[in-house]
Amino acid sequence: MTSKGSPAFRWGIVAVVVAAVAALAWGAFSGGGPSPESAQQPGATQQNDMSAALKVLQRRQPDDPFAMGRVDAPVVMIKYEDFRCPFCSKFAADVEPELIKRYVETGVLRIEWRDFPIFGDESVEVAKAARAAGRQGMFWQFHYAAYERGNGGERPSFPEETIQQVAREAGVPDLAKFNADRNDPAILEAIQLDAAEGQALGASSTPTFIINGQAVLGAQPLDQFVAVIEEERAKA
Repeated sequence: MTSKGSPAFRWGIVAVVVAAVAALAWGAFSGGGPSPESAQQPGATQQNDMSAALKVLQRRQPDDPFAMGRVDAPVVMIKYEDFRCPFCSKFAADVEPELIKRYVETGVLRIEWRDFPIFGDESVEVAKAARAAGRQGMFWQFHYAAYERGNGGERPSFPEETIQQVAREAGVPDLAKFNADRNDPAILEAIQLDAAEGQALGASSTPTFIINGQAVLGAQPLDQFVAVIEEERAKA
C-alpha cells in the first residue's frame, strides 16, 4: 500500500493538482479568466471546488521536519519559497514570527514549507542544504539563518562557503552527515516535486501562499494574513 508520505503518492497528488486545480485556480494566480466550463458554474460552487482542490495539497504529516504547528490545526498555510528571494526574507523577518506567536503557538495554524527554487542553481543548492539540515531536525534553524542573508533587500548568494557558514550558524550538529545528505538523490527529488506542485498551481513568483483554500501572493502586510487566517478559521 502506498503511504501518504511516499514519493509515488505525492507525485500522484501533483497529477491531481494539474488536472483539478489548474483549471479552477489559474485565474487566481495569473489574472486570466475562467475556462468556458467553469464559467458555467455558479460562483459559490466554483469557489468551493477551488477551495477543496487546494486543500488536497495539505500534507499534515506527523513529525514533518518541514512543518510547524499542530497536525489537526484548522488552518494550514503552505508557503512556496526560494531562499534567495528577498521578499521571502522580508516575510520571514517581519510577518512570520507574529503569525507563529498568534496562531501556531495557540493551535490555530500549521505552516508547511514547499521548495520553489526559481533563481538558478544556487537556489537549488541551498534548498538541498536546508533539507539536509532537516534530516538532523534543524530545518527551521537553517531556514531562518539563510533568510537573514536577504534581510537587506538584496538577492543573497549562496556559494559553498556561505552554505557551510549558515549550517554552522543554524547549529547543525553533524556537518559531515549534512554534506553527505546534500547529495542524496531523494533530496533533489523532493525539491523537484515541490516545484512541480507550485508550477501546477500556476505560481510564478515567490513567496506564494495557500491558506486553506485561498491564495496570497507576495510578502503582504501582516493584516492581510491575519484577515485570511481568521476567515478560514471561522469556516472550520
